[in-house]
Amino acid sequence: MTPPSPALLSPAGRTGAAGRLAGLVEDVLGGPPPLRLRAWDGSETTGPAGAPLVVIRSRRALRRLLWQPGELGLAQAYVTGEIDVEGDLAGALRAMWTAVREHTVKAPEFGVRDRLRAVGVAAGLGAVGPRPAPPASQARLRGALHSRSRDRAAISHHYDLSNDFYRLLLDETMAYSCGYWNGGPEQTPAESQYAKLELICRKLALRPGSRLLDIGCGWGSLTLYAAERHGARVTAVTLAREQAAYVREQVGVRGLGDLVTVACADYRDVEPGPHGGHDALSTIEMGEHVGDAEYPAFARRLHRLVRPGGRVLVQQMSRGAKAPGGGAFIEAYIAPDMHMRPLGDTVNLLSGAGLEVRSVHALREHYVRTVDAWRRTLEERWGEFTALVGEETARVWRLYLVGGALAFEENRMGVDQILCERPAGPAAAATPAPDADA
Repeated sequence: MTPPSPALLSPAGRTGAAGRLAGLVEDVLGGPPPLRLRAWDGSETTGPAGAPLVVIRSRRALRRLLWQPGELGLAQAYVTGEIDVEGDLAGALRAMWTAVREHTVKAPEFGVRDRLRAVGVAAGLGAVGPRPAPPASQARLRGALHSRSRDRAAISHHYDLSNDFYRLLLDETMAYSCGYWNGGPEQTPAESQYAKLELICRKLALRPGSRLLDIGCGWGSLTLYAAERHGARVTAVTLAREQAAYVREQVGVRGLGDLVTVACADYRDVEPGPHGGHDALSTIEMGEHVGDAEYPAFARRLHRLVRPGGRVLVQQMSRGAKAPGGGAFIEAYIAPDMHMRPLGDTVNLLSGAGLEVRSVHALREHYVRTVDAWRRTLEERWGEFTALVGEETARVWRLYLVGGALAFEENRMGVDQILCERPAGPAAAATPAPDADA
């Protein structure tokens, strides 16, 4: 066993809980962490100049990590306040990811030896005990993976938090997806969302009377925009009751009842309609919820739901081949059963379903600015958020938004608009796809 570097420990840290924990952390990571630690007994380690300070407020945090080592255990301890970061949470996460990327430390892997040593340290600190209950904010789903009932519960966990919460977090468009930051530094979040909505409508070649199917319509930003600005006849589909109620309310307020139909339904129950399919179909950051095994059938349904010559626009997030899925924290707290895959795999699945892929437009950098705008709103109005949903849920969202922005910034996640067309026949010539920056 390699002892911790003496330079990392203050005099109090060498004998206190922080020093003993620092030695364990350094051993697991294979090097000194780029962070400082302060424990519940007041002991503290030193570290690199300006290093973020991680505060371990309770022995319960250590006990939680014994039972649930890794990302999920750390997230549980953070959202309950058992672990905190004094200062910039993004700086702490960035420091760790940078150290792993530069091989200063390794990603933690808790082997048998590490677990045994952790138990010994915890026992010496009086932290061994029964498994702590999961935080109340953690999802608890039942039933078969991606059954209709489980999917409804998964969507409800995140999107039915409350319309008041999302009104507070989002801008006037109520768009909860990546914006299109095609303006200068003074462009506002709402302007970026309107730019994204216009871009989608142009890519789908919408005009008055076009029949648009919006699967996973959210709070109706695209549905309402396409009807108001382009005269499209829109069928909006969502599984979330709160979303459906909001869109119906807005349809009434804006006098769009003759153009918009709202269905609170599963995408698997949607049919092409009496005209042989819609002219256009959009699914904006909904495909991540479909599931890996279910995605081929989802892609075939997209093909079936548009007429020959009809266009399909899929805006979807991606992750690299070495880290598919959503991640332990995201799947437990934000989007249960979520699955993201490499962009190329999604393109192949859409193509394999008979859709011709016409263009792929990467928006990764745009999501950094989008998520950061939401994060700033959360921090600036922290008191309002905690009064509305409680401290624990607000901390879930802080961790989610900080971690999400960093994942896009460091290219560990991406987001793309994939424009497809259902071929009209072997001799048909497709209409050229509009240029993304036209």
